[in-house]
Amino acid sequence: MRTGEKAKNAAIWIETVIKDFINQSPENTLKNAARDKAWADPLVGFSGGADPLYQEYKRHIGDFFLTPLEFFSQTFPSLQVSPEQLTVISWILPQTDQTKADLRRETVHPSESWARARIFGEEVNVKLRRHMVETLTRAGIEAVAPMLSPLWGWKMSEKYGFASTWSERHAAYAAGLGTFGLCDGLITPVGKAMRCGSVIANGRVPPSNRPYQDHHAYCLFYTKGTCGKCIPRCPAGALTKEGHDKGKCKSYVDLTAQYVKENFKFEGYGCGFCQTGVPCESKIPLKESDK
Repeated sequence: MRTGEKAKNAAIWIETVIKDFINQSPENTLKNAARDKAWADPLVGFSGGADPLYQEYKRHIGDFFLTPLEFFSQTFPSLQVSPEQLTVISWILPQTDQTKADLRRETVHPSESWARARIFGEEVNVKLRRHMVETLTRAGIEAVAPMLSPLWGWKMSEKYGFASTWSERHAAYAAGLGTFGLCDGLITPVGKAMRCGSVIANGRVPPSNRPYQDHHAYCLFYTKGTCGKCIPRCPAGALTKEGHDKGKCKSYVDLTAQYVKENFKFEGYGCGFCQTGVPCESKIPLKESDK
């Protein structure tokens, strides 16, 4: 079997592992009385460790941002690898129709299902990251989940304010899974109401098609000068035509913790208003000819 065929088979295998975990595992739950699923059917994409986008991220975000090679090499210092040997596996976990409908009805406070997705749904995402690393390791492939690594951390970017040493959304963008909107959320083929995950692996998988060049290609506000529906949806006033105020956003999200504890009886928080009740909630809001 040729190397190219092995790589394609590896991509199919990885996608199957991710989808099976979300679609079949009892771990995918909001931990409510009904044991509702936290996430719908995932999307999976791949980007190469040598993709020049990662150096661009570092240049724009700050020197603290780690490329796939830096993350992998610092995790496995005894291994000598080139960026061309590495693959970044990315996935999108879409919110369920019910969770989106619940939040769509709200205007000030998060719905219980959305807050549960933020806390218990992210627990599912953490378990998926670990599952992927363990599965790859058993197959003899070294891998690291950046979000679970001590190398991951919050930083302050001179240009963008709150930032971090790795970004799941930027990895997903590199993998062709979506572009950014006015609120900084990632608009994917299944919409903006979702969460991301990623793992860096020592193995070559063909990069996914990236059907865009503009990082705002799927946002109606930037491409058509229309929409802006996320602006009035934001209860924090963190969105304007100038973009996303991360400070106001974080302050509001922190305030939701008390509401969640008092009303839903668990420790949590949540927002997501800009991800629901908008044209990009569950799809790319452009005509086929516009994409």
